[in-house]
Amino acid sequence: MPSLLYHGSSRPLGVRRLSAAIAAGAMAIAAALFAPLPAAADTPWLNVSEDGYASFSVPAAYVQANAGQVSQVVIEGNFGPSFAWAEFGLTRRGDVWSGVLGPLKPGLYSYQVTGDDTKGLKDPTNSTSVASKPLWSTFFVPGDSVRLLADAPQGQGGKVETLTYRTKHEERSALVWTPPGYAPQSPKPYPVLFLQSGEGESATDWLDLGRAKQIFDNLSARKAMEPMVVVMSDGDGLDEEAKDLRKAVGDRYRVLRDPAHQAIAGVAEGGAQALRAALTRPGQFAYAGSFSGLLADGIGPADANAINHHVKLVRLYTGNVTDPAYNPTNRLTKALDRARVTYEFDGVNPDAGGNWNAWQENLIDFVPRLFRKVSDHGPSAGHGRLKGEFTPPAAGTTPTPFVTRDGFVTFETTTDFKDAQRVKVWANWAPNGSWLRLPLSRAGDRWRVTVGPLDPWFYYYKLIVDLNSVKDVSNPTKVTSEPTWSSFLISGERSRLLSDVPAGQGGKVESLTYQSTVANAERTALVWTPPGYDPDRAEPYPVLYLQHGAGQSYTDWTEMGRAKQILDHQLLDGDLVPMVVVMGNGNTSNFNKELLENIVPAARARYHISSDPSRQALAGLSMGGGQTLGVLKAYPGRFAYVAAFSAGFGSGTGVDVAAINDGTKLLRLYVGDQTDFVYPTFMASLATLNNLGIRYEFDGVTPGPHGWDVWQKNLIDLAPRLFKR
Repeated sequence: MPSLLYHGSSRPLGVRRLSAAIAAGAMAIAAALFAPLPAAADTPWLNVSEDGYASFSVPAAYVQANAGQVSQVVIEGNFGPSFAWAEFGLTRRGDVWSGVLGPLKPGLYSYQVTGDDTKGLKDPTNSTSVASKPLWSTFFVPGDSVRLLADAPQGQGGKVETLTYRTKHEERSALVWTPPGYAPQSPKPYPVLFLQSGEGESATDWLDLGRAKQIFDNLSARKAMEPMVVVMSDGDGLDEEAKDLRKAVGDRYRVLRDPAHQAIAGVAEGGAQALRAALTRPGQFAYAGSFSGLLADGIGPADANAINHHVKLVRLYTGNVTDPAYNPTNRLTKALDRARVTYEFDGVNPDAGGNWNAWQENLIDFVPRLFRKVSDHGPSAGHGRLKGEFTPPAAGTTPTPFVTRDGFVTFETTTDFKDAQRVKVWANWAPNGSWLRLPLSRAGDRWRVTVGPLDPWFYYYKLIVDLNSVKDVSNPTKVTSEPTWSSFLISGERSRLLSDVPAGQGGKVESLTYQSTVANAERTALVWTPPGYDPDRAEPYPVLYLQHGAGQSYTDWTEMGRAKQILDHQLLDGDLVPMVVVMGNGNTSNFNKELLENIVPAARARYHISSDPSRQALAGLSMGGGQTLGVLKAYPGRFAYVAAFSAGFGSGTGVDVAAINDGTKLLRLYVGDQTDFVYPTFMASLATLNNLGIRYEFDGVTPGPHGWDVWQKNLIDLAPRLFKR
């Protein structure tokens, strides 16, 4: 029986149990990905699994009926690095535009469906809404880190109601949360917190996107906050209108009106307004919080003594360098230091920019500090210090992308697209290497965006200018089979095996030209030889024939798969048997003949490699994996080591099981997770192999999609296993 292990586990699974899981998983995912859906809006467009995978299935007929004919459909949402707004492209499969994204971090996500950049649609099957954004829907991915964002048990929360009030100019409204047990006739008045939204935001966003009610309900249930009344407004009123709101609250609710029991906070420009209110008129509010506030240069002539005497707490919050408030916060802290104003800084949130995902955390940290004594005045756990202002190089002065040591990447176009309407950058920076598009912003006659932080790894990208794929000509890297792609590496321990080894210590990659009798043309393969390769040594080198996928060619394993870097490192680390690796051209009508009659003989004629089956290996990805398994079926025992990445075994008809088992020392299979579109086929193949009795190894899914992030990891796992049995 083969050893069937899942990643991260050393516990073998029984074949019967695995077969049941294979069948159930294949049927469920095949149904989700490939079953046609009706045009009516009665079947959910979104399903979120318990482990955070979001599966989208948008009926093409609905899109056409409501948006007209489109060439592409994307899901726009806060899926990007640091929860940046990004686009996830769907694939047209029959009558449905579909795709799977994940696993997503726990949190609240908002999204809309968009066709051809401009044709937005609300998901009619999702009952959630965002009042300020009519096309948006939301979904919640639960988890321990966001448990305060979950709904409190029914009946245990506070109440939210609308307060309408008059100003000199107009009638306005605010939202008011009252705590559980609030009584208008309570003998003890409540303190009050005023929460302001930012420019372009709405008071309702505190509920729809900020999850304020859930936060207050849960903090109250845990007795982690003082009972208080919270007033949420849009934050764009004049000072006199703010006075009208405070008066209306005092008239309607049982609240304390003295400054010691009044707090104010806000997001973005609302945070700047909160600081101005507390610091320029320190007799009004005793507590002030700025969530990504944009007050950059201090507060003008500040009476530090009056502020420090009357204001009990000024606490500043900012996201990472993708937050527009990062630099203003840096300048503000210096201004407050110069003015000798006492304040607290929550530290730089490393995982979010200036968005509601960060502001939810800010609210959770800020509210328990109000109207009570607290002992902790430092930053939140995991938050870092300000490291000075973030300033990418001036436009046009450096090749793109510009990469910082901590993984923030700035992309910049040339001036060729100054008249473009929309520019985006598409890259493998979604969870586990899936692909997202992030919008760039105009910067004079160029376009720019800063993305991050990205984990150490190998990234590839292209620009999308008004729906057209474009090469970043400022980046000298190239991908032969994908002319619009460029690449870059984020250095770190996680990406060490994908980085270049020191000069002179690695192996060599050479071109091998041969005559193809199948293609009736001269063709080329690339060949890696190990450091110290000796064509005259007594024992021939073992050899791995490594194949690419459909739409690719022999250059892809070096340009995209980082095969040279992986093999160099593993050999220097002592993990690899010295071998020769031949990367051939698999684009042919008869791969078996091309491999056995053209590629293999040409490699043997040029290199000192073994012809002994026990010293030969064959592996490939996707189409190349299918070709590899085809050779295994047709010529069992010709290669003792066989591996397929993201490919199914196919039919078992006519397969010589005994010959495969007798002649194969290692048959190892790999596949991505449910974002890999071959996952259902692959899982069904395992049942076929089990039924046939073919011995194989499957170490569980490799997290990631049908892409290079997965296949690089597969090669990293496979290569050290070869020629050691």
